[in-house]
Amino acid sequence: MPHSRDNLIGSLWMILAMAGFALEDASIKGAAQAMPVAQVLLIFGFGGMAVFGAWAAYRAQPVFTRDVLSKPMRIRAVFEICARLFYVLALTLTPLSSATAIMQATPIVVVLGAAIFFGENVGWRRWSAVVIGLLGVLLILKPTPSSFSPLSIFAVLGMLGFAGRDLASRAAPKSLSTAALGVFGFAAIVFAGGAFTIWDGPNFVAMDLRQCGLMALAVGAGVMGYSALMQAMRTGEVATVTPFRYTRLLFGLGLGVTLFGEQLDGQTLIGCAVVVASGLFLMWRGR
Repeated sequence: MPHSRDNLIGSLWMILAMAGFALEDASIKGAAQAMPVAQVLLIFGFGGMAVFGAWAAYRAQPVFTRDVLSKPMRIRAVFEICARLFYVLALTLTPLSSATAIMQATPIVVVLGAAIFFGENVGWRRWSAVVIGLLGVLLILKPTPSSFSPLSIFAVLGMLGFAGRDLASRAAPKSLSTAALGVFGFAAIVFAGGAFTIWDGPNFVAMDLRQCGLMALAVGAGVMGYSALMQAMRTGEVATVTPFRYTRLLFGLGLGVTLFGEQLDGQTLIGCAVVVASGLFLMWRGR
């Protein structure tokens, strides 16, 4: 059983991972203000593939093995494509703070999926927490004619995609290394960018120094976040480390307010609190 020092280090790794993902989101949103979504996806995907491919080569870890074509990996790729495409659309078209808040429902949907698809035992208390957490998402979405933005559906679809990816990852072959999973995860982003190019047309634009810097920052932050997340899950106890995923909400809200001038109303903050509380309760009951 990991010592308290391991749990502390694992928790710090998780906080670093969430900071990296929030910075990735902000960089992508900033770049997408002047670049087509397809171009952002392609550059981000190829950049991440290059970094993780170099990492795998440095550590002499195979990337292309028979297990890559296994059914869980094929399902994981489909969910990854949907998640990345819709979430980048959400970052582009909706406030960063609301997209980040909706993403926090991912663990709740994962518990729901685990009960349905993996037959995990979920008692009435955990089912109640799932329902309450989804009600918190509705508070964030504000489904009233005067305040509802249909574009927020992109964030919901992205969140469902990430939840499906996480569920499929549980069944992924253990022989695949973190670097290999990273390569194919970013390859799915390239595929999503290519598909969106066919849909929207190749209306790419020339990039200036600011856009190049934002995309480089997005790739670096994304790789850092992914690597720190893997390190966190392998250092401390999962039940101790996982709740620190919710620090991403704090980073996302802070970046949305300071960088993009977004304003948070009381209903959004209440919804965030409900989602986080439900997720933490599910983790506690699961332990």
